[in-house]
Amino acid sequence: MKKSFKLLSVAMAIGAAGLFGSCASCGGGGDDGSIKLTVWVSEADKPFAQEVVKNFKAANPDKKYDFTIDIQGENDVATRVLKDVENAADVYSYINDQVAKLVNGDALSKIAGDRLTAIENENAKDAVDSGKATVAGEEALYGIPYTDNTFFMYYNKSVLTEEDVTSIDKILAKCSSTKKFAFPMTDGWYSTSFYFGKGLGYQVTYDDNLAETKISCDFDNDTGKAVTQAMWNLVRDERVKADVNDSKITAGFNDGSIVAAVTGIWNRTAIERYLGNNFAVAKLPTYTFNKGAANEEQVQLVSFAGYKLMGVNNYSKNKADAMAFAEFYTNKENQIKHFEMRGYVPTNLEAREAEGVKNDACAKAIVAQLAHSKTQVDVPSTLWVPMEGLGNAMITGIQSGNFDLNAQLKACVDSIKK
Repeated sequence: MKKSFKLLSVAMAIGAAGLFGSCASCGGGGDDGSIKLTVWVSEADKPFAQEVVKNFKAANPDKKYDFTIDIQGENDVATRVLKDVENAADVYSYINDQVAKLVNGDALSKIAGDRLTAIENENAKDAVDSGKATVAGEEALYGIPYTDNTFFMYYNKSVLTEEDVTSIDKILAKCSSTKKFAFPMTDGWYSTSFYFGKGLGYQVTYDDNLAETKISCDFDNDTGKAVTQAMWNLVRDERVKADVNDSKITAGFNDGSIVAAVTGIWNRTAIERYLGNNFAVAKLPTYTFNKGAANEEQVQLVSFAGYKLMGVNNYSKNKADAMAFAEFYTNKENQIKHFEMRGYVPTNLEAREAEGVKNDACAKAIVAQLAHSKTQVDVPSTLWVPMEGLGNAMITGIQSGNFDLNAQLKACVDSIKK
């Protein structure tokens, strides 16, 4: 599914665990001698996973497998896994900024030997490194990468030109109260791109077990206040739709109320279907910093850049088979199939050279955006909820006419720090 790594509430996590129930780790094999494996993937990836399971069984006719595929968004998988590690899925898809948390919870198996060598040789170095963690001075790989995870811009080319989409100001010049530019300001995975663009960020200190011991953040310094002002200027512009999520964005492209939006590859199929011949994509635009002042400037939005990986539960009762399946799920052929089904750009170097991948518009936009990105590692676990709160305070501020920028920004950063 998506992207950011906001934590579910305890109630939601417990509800999800109850909803999906069964897991392969609970029992190593069936009464019929089958090898039981449970796999967790996003809802949108379930058809792909089912296809991979079918092909994996065909490739291993000497074994009898009993697979269960359950739905779990990669952004929240750590919360669900760590509720009951021993009874979580055997194999699960997750996003790389959860590596430390999952390793600290003993929820991921190390990848070693010839398998490690093959993964390192076949995939982009940044992608492989995103799945590594160092514990007690020993570095190890804890997941197999299969796609980049960032965001970019979709737009309607009957309304906007390639030049228009280079800056938000130029986009808004073609927008109106009924044809808007959508940016998810209430989601910290996206809104942090304004701060990253001005070189702001955070720093996390860990102990030997990868537990966070100290977190600093400079979003509330003078530069950060000016960044937040630029965001507030956009939120209260009637041509901007700031309170959006995936479903609102795709619906907006469908009914024409949105002509440009910032989101990720997972929404490609729906947006392309709705826009048809007017479908177009680009890297993120610039925004205006210190608007109207002598030092006004255009600042490039800098996105998070992470990776999705398949990890194997350290408590799986069929760990060898689980690892074999994770490797099969992420191999070159399946990364190409994943691209064809979902548009996911492969991390496998040979798969990236496939004709369809090289010539794909979204793949080109992602590559262009990765040149303006911040690698999603060592991200504070405390980042997401406060950033969501800051965005919601802006939305509420439109309705009430009151947004105390300094107070809201301070409260946000104070909640991030540790």
